[in-house]
Amino acid sequence: MTDYLCMYQSKVKKELVTNILPFWIKNAVDLKNGGFYGYISNDLVADEIADKSVILNSRILWTFSAAFRLLGDEKYLEMARRAYEYILDHFWDNEFKGVYWSVNFKGRPSDTRKHLYAQAFTIYAFSEYYRATGKSRSLELAIELFRAMEKHGYDKKFKGYFEACTREWEIAEDLRLSSKDLNEKKSMNTHLHILEAYTNLLRVWNDDILRNKLKELIEVIIEHIIDPNTHHFKLFFDESWNVKSDSISYGHDIEGSWLLCEASEVLGDKQVIKKVKEVAVKMAQATYEEGIDCDGGILNEASSRGFTDLNKDWWPQAEAVVGFLNAYQLTGNEHFWDASYRCWQFIEQHIIDKEHGEWFWGVNRKGDFLKDREKAGPWKCPYHNSRACFEVISRLESLNDTSRKIDMKVVMR
Repeated sequence: MTDYLCMYQSKVKKELVTNILPFWIKNAVDLKNGGFYGYISNDLVADEIADKSVILNSRILWTFSAAFRLLGDEKYLEMARRAYEYILDHFWDNEFKGVYWSVNFKGRPSDTRKHLYAQAFTIYAFSEYYRATGKSRSLELAIELFRAMEKHGYDKKFKGYFEACTREWEIAEDLRLSSKDLNEKKSMNTHLHILEAYTNLLRVWNDDILRNKLKELIEVIIEHIIDPNTHHFKLFFDESWNVKSDSISYGHDIEGSWLLCEASEVLGDKQVIKKVKEVAVKMAQATYEEGIDCDGGILNEASSRGFTDLNKDWWPQAEAVVGFLNAYQLTGNEHFWDASYRCWQFIEQHIIDKEHGEWFWGVNRKGDFLKDREKAGPWKCPYHNSRACFEVISRLESLNDTSRKIDMKVVMR
């Protein structure tokens, strides 16, 4: 088993340090207008006048902060510093606080909405930059964002968080993250990534209010967002948590299964940890039974009437590699280990772009890559795939240590 773990770990680390991270360093930096290009086509043509998204920039900041913290290479720190400074100079609203949704190619605000999803990703990134550098200003800004979200975006009556606010922090009329989303007051997606952000902030800021908010958020997700019968996330809600969609997102289900575990472990409440582990295993099992195609890849979406999107985008594959590995660590059930490794093999065969670098947006069910989708853009970022690599490297190291201890016990008998 030890050799198998090392082989898997070696493959993942090689992909991270020789393909994913170098791609962004080489291709994404906008030397003319600052920061990073807002859009790069699949064949590496940069759109120099595309708007720049705070989601892309905050995810670059998180990715390269984590890469520097874990791997120690100064070139990763330089990328993180560039992203951090660009966010402060162009996305940060000095008058009303918070970050804009997007700026134009010259760095001037183009969409000034304060979407809580975007504020959360910036907290996630600022707190990771603090973990990597100890830069106190980044922690101060993360705390400032947390307080703004709690003041303006928190639903005091029904709990949870509204989707989006105007620049002045009034509840916005258009609440959608994208055109494919429903214009509803609350969503699974925003709550999942607030969970992720608050978890990372608690790692570096041991505050009682934050701790209580994270615990409440875990409870809200279990009570309102996870279907207790199907073990899938419900996706859209009105403010009093009435469900507005029957869609299933397998990528979010498997991602949420491990992010909930991470949140409960950082929180450190034993009862919450126990409850979350039970929920997480059921979520992983549901994705295992329903969402895996015969080639090991994860299908995008379904509904109560069957599959609705048979493509296999890059990010559900990345999250499945981690989510199934997490389920294996929780249970020891071999089918979860097999699902994680098979999904990695699917990524190697179909998702990694061996010609231009990085990962394709996705493939259809025949295995043909989606030629019309970008390599970098508002939603195509280095966060899902790099984080999957970070997680797998770390988790396999832990499993390898456990395996060595077991082997040593056998030798000592």
